[in-house]
Amino acid sequence: MAGGKQTPRQKMINLMYLVFIAMMALNMSKEVLTAFGLTNEKLTQNNQTTTQRNDAFMANLAAKVDEQPEKYRPLMNKANQIDSITQNFTDYIEDLKNMLLVNFDDPRNYQAMDRSSDLDEYFFQSGKPSSNGQEFIAAIESYREGVAAILEEDDPQAAAQIRQEFNTEAVTDSEGVTKNWLSYHFEGYPIIASVTKLTQMQSDAKNNQGEILTTMLSGQLQSEVSLTNYTAIVIPEKTAFFSGENFKGRVMLGRVDPTLNFENVVINGQEIESTEAGQVVLDFPAGNVGEQKIEGVMEFKEGDSIVPIRIESSYAVIPKPNSAVISADKMNVVYRGVDNPMTISIPGVGNVTANAPGLRPAGGAGQYVMNVTSLQAREVTINVSGNLPGGETVSDSKTFRIKDIPQPVGTVRGEAGTVRMQRQNLEISTIGATLPDFDFDLNLRITGFKMKVPGQPTVQVRGQQLDNAAKAALRRAGRGEAIQIFDIEAQLAGNSSYKLKSVSPVMVELTN
Repeated sequence: MAGGKQTPRQKMINLMYLVFIAMMALNMSKEVLTAFGLTNEKLTQNNQTTTQRNDAFMANLAAKVDEQPEKYRPLMNKANQIDSITQNFTDYIEDLKNMLLVNFDDPRNYQAMDRSSDLDEYFFQSGKPSSNGQEFIAAIESYREGVAAILEEDDPQAAAQIRQEFNTEAVTDSEGVTKNWLSYHFEGYPIIASVTKLTQMQSDAKNNQGEILTTMLSGQLQSEVSLTNYTAIVIPEKTAFFSGENFKGRVMLGRVDPTLNFENVVINGQEIESTEAGQVVLDFPAGNVGEQKIEGVMEFKEGDSIVPIRIESSYAVIPKPNSAVISADKMNVVYRGVDNPMTISIPGVGNVTANAPGLRPAGGAGQYVMNVTSLQAREVTINVSGNLPGGETVSDSKTFRIKDIPQPVGTVRGEAGTVRMQRQNLEISTIGATLPDFDFDLNLRITGFKMKVPGQPTVQVRGQQLDNAAKAALRRAGRGEAIQIFDIEAQLAGNSSYKLKSVSPVMVELTN
């Protein structure tokens, strides 16, 4: 077709061929423009869905801040910054798209959006980016560096990806020609193609926001469940063990979250206000000796609900060691005729049972009284038993010797042995008896005695003072003579049935 002389018919055929090629090119161009438009619609719908998802994420994060502010507020602050930067960038692009499409009556007539002059005149001047083009590049860089700076410390890889994805450096095309970024991507393209590319940039920014927020939250969760945040906790099967037992328990991993807030904590019916680093600080009286329980509930706010967690535990209270245990092996003695006080307990056991002849409770915890007056044996054994916190029964016994009350010593005017006094003082003095160095403070009642004056018959007296006959005999005694008072009859006040040993005599030397 290019050489030789052509006939009119051939010329007509060639012309028709050119028209046919042009028509084919025209039809292909319209199909491509329509494809760009449909792609733009799809991206726009996707951006709306992504925006709704990101908004829902921000709302859920705000709810978590209300529940656990110390834990989620730092994450919320970063999320707000990224949301603000992304919103400003996508709003700027949306205004730019609206400016390009304002002159088209039908926003879906994509075949009419084939010219590039409108955007070329807006972005370029004398073959270089205009002030509007430079503003567009500055908006991209502001978004890119703003988001990357927030991610730099915690996720440098994500920051590098953002910088790569929104890179605005010069580009070398397929023919080896280096062009500035704006010319390479937007100069000479149909408006619908440029609008689609701008919508794609919005989509990239919104998808990046969603991925960043998800990564930040998952990083928070990974940090929380990291084994470095756990500590080994030893939980014994019981809180007190005895010599000879095997220690039984479990070792578990527990995590203390210093940002965790409790909505309400009640222990043993009392509301607890003291918390420290995600922990409840307990401080209350330990209670009586024996097993004590800890029961209560911890309440957390989760969403719109209050989640309760039951608290059930126990501990053992044992007597506080405030004195040494020193036992004189030969002094395990109880006495007839008196109530012998006893303190009986088993360390670590609250309630014990004690049994022995003559033993009875005395009211207080571990307090007993033992009366062995009627026992003829020389020894008595006390058997003790109790239940340990784990349910095991422990028992023990101890044997005590039984002794009589020692021999009383006669007294005159409270003095024993040989007493020097005047005659008239003896006449009015009281005869008594005492138990020197005895552990019990007993009251002895005198019912009678005998008095012997040298050279005079023995006088029997009833009561605890000299009667007339005894006084008459005393008047016949000489100065310096020793008056003997003997066979003193004594009884235990309040227990006349017990027979005391004979009372030792007392001597009185007259001084006049």
